Amino acid sequence: MLESKQVVVIGGGISGLACAYRLRQRGADVTLLEAGSHPGGLIGTFEKDGFLFESGPQSFQGTETLLQTIRELGIETELCKADPKAPRFVLRQGKLWNVPMSPQAILSSSLLGLASRWKIVSEPFRRTRPPSEEESVAKFVRRKFGHEILEYLVSPFVSGVYAGDPEKLSLRAAFPTLEEWEREYGSVLRGAMKSRAARPRDKRPAGPPPLCTFRGGNSTLARAIAAKLGDRLLLTSAVDAVRPCSSASPGVARIQFTREGRPDTLVARAVVIATPATTAARLVGVLAPSLAPKLAGIPYAPVCVVGLGYHAKQFGRVIDGFGVLIPRAEKIRTLGIVWNSSLFPGRAGEGRVAVTGIIGGATDPGIIDESEDTIASIVRLDCESVLDVAGAPIVSCVWKHPKALPQYNLGHSHVVKAIRDGERAVPGLFFAGNYLSGPSIGKCVEEAFATADATAAYLDGGSAGRP
Repeated sequence: MLESKQVVVIGGGISGLACAYRLRQRGADVTLLEAGSHPGGLIGTFEKDGFLFESGPQSFQGTETLLQTIRELGIETELCKADPKAPRFVLRQGKLWNVPMSPQAILSSSLLGLASRWKIVSEPFRRTRPPSEEESVAKFVRRKFGHEILEYLVSPFVSGVYAGDPEKLSLRAAFPTLEEWEREYGSVLRGAMKSRAARPRDKRPAGPPPLCTFRGGNSTLARAIAAKLGDRLLLTSAVDAVRPCSSASPGVARIQFTREGRPDTLVARAVVIATPATTAARLVGVLAPSLAPKLAGIPYAPVCVVGLGYHAKQFGRVIDGFGVLIPRAEKIRTLGIVWNSSLFPGRAGEGRVAVTGIIGGATDPGIIDESEDTIASIVRLDCESVLDVAGAPIVSCVWKHPKALPQYNLGHSHVVKAIRDGERAVPGLFFAGNYLSGPSIGKCVEEAFATADATAAYLDGGSAGRP
């Protein structure tokens, strides 16, 4: 049956969910098509033998936009916030070191040598200029702070956020504010201080956004948005093709999809593609053929997530804090271990501990080809070594994500610009996703809201594309 809709959003991950939710707030007639059987994409919460694990993102930063959305959804009472003072650790020479989070802590910490500590605290008093060519994160950090800081602070952080390779990751695409501060102020730390001082006192954040989840896990957010969408969310609806409408049709595109084995078609005045970039490339092949190779060329890093549950007595040390990041120099394959039951209640139960190991990323793509048993064994042995664990876990779960995170590598900013140009060239076509302005849940929601606002403005007679 051919049916005309104002907007069709393709992809029911957090970006598509948030975009459809915002469009409904703006009064648009929207339908969301999701190929899978549940909303949320990589976001997934699973219970096993009294342990609660996340198969994708382990938590999220409570940004202003995201917290406001949580309040609107009526799930604020389910929100859990981690203690912002909980220590973070990094492994060096087999020992766990507190990550220094302030200038005073940097000066007193023995994690870094004296020369590296001096480079950090003296950076506001030195002036440098960024090079004219695009710079990788690794090149920037070596130039400004030296190799030790790259190896033991920045590289582990990049692995935790992007699962990326700092030698390939673009500073301009991944951390644009740092480049802007150096260009304007000659110093990233001085730029941070001046930017904070330029804000009205009542608008200055007290600190970084809190680390959050829900009592029932991150899936609470996806389920709440899905409930608001109701029958406007069509699960198990795989889009086969997006084709331009004929000149006689009132829509911009015909969306051909298969739902539960039955073919169907929708006509839309506007289409938002909120799938991974590789899927988006296939879908726009006819509607915007020049964009297809740009989208297809965005690399993704594979990640495997291993949830492990233990008795607390199996640990030779107290598990209290956020977790530990593991630099590649330590020659340990696991990228980091999140201490879930230390961060949030209800993850393990009395006398038990839940941790999650993250492995793979751009520097270890071959892990995705290993069996689940092999992956679990690697992470388990790494946990035994790093956390002084004795004996096998009570439970273990493995989730493999072949295309977990888009890589904001050198040249990525040009790809994003081409996508924005493509939106303006094809009125009614819009994009949302974690490859545009950041992979975090908060960034995805903000990007999706901006896309929804641009789409609603177009439907109201405004210009095509994002402003």
